Amino acid sequence: MLSSICIHSLPQRPHLSTLSLKFRASEFTYRSPCFPTFSLQHLQTHHKFSAKKWKIPCFRHEEFSSGKPNPESSEEILHEPENAKINKSNAERRNKATSNKEVVDELFRVLGKRWTVPWTAETILQVTLLWIMSFWFVGLWMIPFGAHIVGLKKESLTFRGQALFSLLTDVTEGLAGILILRRCLSRFRPLPPDWFKFSLKGDWPINVLLGCLMFPLVNRLSHFNLDLLPILPSTPITLSSVEQSIMARDPIAMALYALVLVVCAPLWEEIVFRGFLLPSLTKYMPVWCSILVSSFAFALAHFNVQRMLPLISLGVVMGVTYARSRNLLTSMILHSLWNGFVFLDLMK
Repeated sequence: MLSSICIHSLPQRPHLSTLSLKFRASEFTYRSPCFPTFSLQHLQTHHKFSAKKWKIPCFRHEEFSSGKPNPESSEEILHEPENAKINKSNAERRNKATSNKEVVDELFRVLGKRWTVPWTAETILQVTLLWIMSFWFVGLWMIPFGAHIVGLKKESLTFRGQALFSLLTDVTEGLAGILILRRCLSRFRPLPPDWFKFSLKGDWPINVLLGCLMFPLVNRLSHFNLDLLPILPSTPITLSSVEQSIMARDPIAMALYALVLVVCAPLWEEIVFRGFLLPSLTKYMPVWCSILVSSFAFALAHFNVQRMLPLISLGVVMGVTYARSRNLLTSMILHSLWNGFVFLDLMK
């Protein structure tokens, strides 16, 4: 009501003809000695441009200063804690993966690279089976049959005779294993330089010393294995011929057994298990895995459940030292020292 009253109260302007409003911009041109010439057309153009400039900032202000929050920004703010947890978890996984990789790299650096194996799994299996057959044939048939021919029986032998019998058996088994290796690997000659390496040069004394530091652990595992023996379905513990000779205090028999344990057995066993089997397995598995498998085979070859754990751990120690030094002398000396330690322990 008020608005309509105000509108009717305004004075009425006289009606101007449309023709009278038409004019040329040049008629209103103003010239000044101080300012450049401008016209009404220029003013209209400037007014339109200014209006556009004002209109844009107003629209921008309305877009960003609205009371309603930006949906995308709000969602990002809400998910910031969750994203932080995810990033932290990813960082922890990356750090863990990096640390694991460093451990693996250090292990590979310590154990060295794989051997260059010129033969296949067929040759590995062939040598292994032939060695097992020769081991059984020599120990159970050939030597007993030879003793029977000359009129000797193992059960009736004295302690010295049994010690000599063990020495002949061990030497024959070792020679048979070496001949099998020589025959089966002859077509692959010349072998790579790091195969069956035996050298007095290098840092092998350090590796031997490091291996000896593990002897207390191996000895502890030996006692632990004996404690577990009643749980295992095995035969009762019986005294070996070596233990019987030691108890009898026969010096010649003890010397013959010491020769078997300290010289003969370490020589041919290391050639077979560390010299051939361990490097051959690296063609199909990592070095550390080859050490474990060859150590398990080494323990099985002794046919003694009461000493399975210490024999496996001893095989691991000798395998690691051999992989580090690539020198059979290292593992042979370690093997000899351990057997000597066991022999002296039995003499107490």
